[in-house]
Amino acid sequence: MQAARSGRPVRLWGRSAEQLQAMAADHANRQYLPGFRFPDSLTPEPELARAVAGAPLVMIAVPSHAFAETLKLALPLLAEGARVCWSSKGFEPETGRLLHLVAQELLPDHDSGAILTGPSFAREVAADLPTAVTVASPDENLAEDIVRVFHHGSFRAYRTDDIVGAELGGAMKNVMAIGTGIADGIALGTNARAAMITRGLAEMMRLSDALGGRRETLTGLSGMGDLVLTCTGDLSRNRRYGLARGEGRSHEQALAEIQQVVEGVGTAQSLLKLAAATGVELPISEQIYRIVTGEITPRDGVRNLMSREPRVETE
Repeated sequence: MQAARSGRPVRLWGRSAEQLQAMAADHANRQYLPGFRFPDSLTPEPELARAVAGAPLVMIAVPSHAFAETLKLALPLLAEGARVCWSSKGFEPETGRLLHLVAQELLPDHDSGAILTGPSFAREVAADLPTAVTVASPDENLAEDIVRVFHHGSFRAYRTDDIVGAELGGAMKNVMAIGTGIADGIALGTNARAAMITRGLAEMMRLSDALGGRRETLTGLSGMGDLVLTCTGDLSRNRRYGLARGEGRSHEQALAEIQQVVEGVGTAQSLLKLAAATGVELPISEQIYRIVTGEITPRDGVRNLMSREPRVETE
């Protein structure tokens, strides 16, 4: 929707032809964004080949577990010279890899791809409320081109070459949002919420160091910005899932209530794999994973975290 606001022609594809036909008829997404009309230059297209035909830029916006499959479907259909960007946040489930590594494996050798990430609830973007995001790519020209596509009206885009830090922030904030939701669900108070966000950021920075990202990226929009939004905003699926678990509902009940993908559930497992592989301590992520899987209760997780030995804050 945002890319079409400047009058640029945009084609929208998805797996459900029925939903796309409804969107074309209504010129809106009544299921997920009721009340917001599509810009005139946005056209729902149920055929993937038609959707990407001749497009200079293809944006992939799917849950992280479907990223590789979607990219594989699109690649043979892309126009010569077409570039790829994504807004998916998370890891490849089977390998625990960040998505730019998946893209590097699949894209032509000359193309690095890019991610658009940061604090941006879809409903607020649709309402044209002020929003700022990050475009991350090692290809400066590609990042700049994508910034120009989306930087319009109340939507501001910045760029960085630190794709590791940007992707890691976008993935880990979902886990921390589950944890913050759990804490709020069992009424631990605003002190606990602040501690969760701040120490969650510390975990993000430690893992970023190990994977080659830069700490300054994690203090920006794709790190701290997205973390604060997702941990405190009730439009966040991950926060709502955590609230439901803290209030006593089961994993299945919480998912049924939300009726959308909760990325942080799978991401928590990937984080534990990365922690083991890199030797990085992620105590909050570990306790959230154990709560999500039902190994421990939310209050057990709190006790485990609060009983850890004191340490220097910057470690």
